[in-house]
Amino acid sequence: MTRAAVDVVVVGAGLAGLACARELTRQGLDVLVLDAGDAVGGRVRTDQVDGFTLDRGFQVLNTAYPALRGLVDLEALDLRAFDASVGVLVDGERALLGNPLQDLRTAGPTVRVPVGGVTGKAALAAYAGLCLALPASSLRHRVDVSAAEAWRRAHIPAGVVDTLLRPFLAGVLLERDMSSSRRFTDLMFRMFARGRSTVPAGGMQRLPQQIAARLPEGAVRLGTPVHALSPTGVSTDEGAVPARAVVVATDAWAAAGLLPGRIEPPAPRGVTTVYHAAPAFPGATGMLLLDPGPSPVDNTIAISVAAPEYAPAGQVLVSTSLVHGSDHSAVDADGAEVRAVLGRLHRTDTSSWRWVATYDLPRALPGMPAPHPMRRPVRLRDGGDTVYVAGDHRDTSSIQGALVSGRRCARAVLTDLEVSA
Repeated sequence: MTRAAVDVVVVGAGLAGLACARELTRQGLDVLVLDAGDAVGGRVRTDQVDGFTLDRGFQVLNTAYPALRGLVDLEALDLRAFDASVGVLVDGERALLGNPLQDLRTAGPTVRVPVGGVTGKAALAAYAGLCLALPASSLRHRVDVSAAEAWRRAHIPAGVVDTLLRPFLAGVLLERDMSSSRRFTDLMFRMFARGRSTVPAGGMQRLPQQIAARLPEGAVRLGTPVHALSPTGVSTDEGAVPARAVVVATDAWAAAGLLPGRIEPPAPRGVTTVYHAAPAFPGATGMLLLDPGPSPVDNTIAISVAAPEYAPAGQVLVSTSLVHGSDHSAVDADGAEVRAVLGRLHRTDTSSWRWVATYDLPRALPGMPAPHPMRRPVRLRDGGDTVYVAGDHRDTSSIQGALVSGRRCARAVLTDLEVSA
């Protein structure tokens, strides 16, 4: 059965698709968002298991993301902030790395981290300070090299890179070689300095749910996979949906399948996140903890200390991330090796911890090896026909990138359909 025509069909109800649909409906267009899943969010999903709130992969919302302005009501999300400091294992002891811009009390412990000496810390501070001082537009247009090469050129000692920068950014980039674009990592320095890392009290899926709730009733149809598309409509199990424009807002790999030969699927970055339930223990902290050593664990946090709603009363929910490498399949996310590392990081006995869930996400993010274009086209033209594409693979592999791409795509559609904003 052919459905009545709409102005725009958006394929994918993740952040990019929802942001695009929101902008289009604001301008009065009739928009239908189709998604194969059972809920909105794409890769930003949350499950409820035995009273615990489990995000599908450790994700955070940085309050400094510019794309949030005008689109998201942060107060209504009821955000819970992580500790402003990060704990790093150095010679078996936990050292604190803080952000003095958010908490001046962290300046002293940060200076005393026994890595790099005064010269090394000064080089890191100068680099971070430049990322904070320069306009974001300047950071996006710097000569692009890998993050690792940018730090080498800035004379940041290898000890500082390997002990502080690499373990922290491994959980952001989902890689350990730091081959990603310095343009993106420089912008992340800026975001982390200016904003707070948070999660909504009800889980990360509250973010896409809030955007979807602002769309007209019936604008999102779930459980509806799109099998084929053209510039004038899509095909589903329920029939064809004609449209004046079609936006593909799936992840990069699904988009490549829907648009064969027109999108080059990026190299994926993967991560495994494991959740444990622990009895309340002394020293449990809402601080991100890092292990720079030869460990399968990249970061871990007692997330319910920062966001108490994530766990039932009297219990602690611990989230741990293991970035995928060539040997990731050989690592038991709930095995003795991982638990031993968690015991050192959290300074407690983990033998009584109960496994809750494991999320293995081989395509958690698109890779961004340098040189990385900060903007990829959202219009894909074939002769006189155009299909529009949104997603973090069109910008940067982040919540910010997904939202920005959705808005860019909406503006392109509005221009081409000659709708005045």
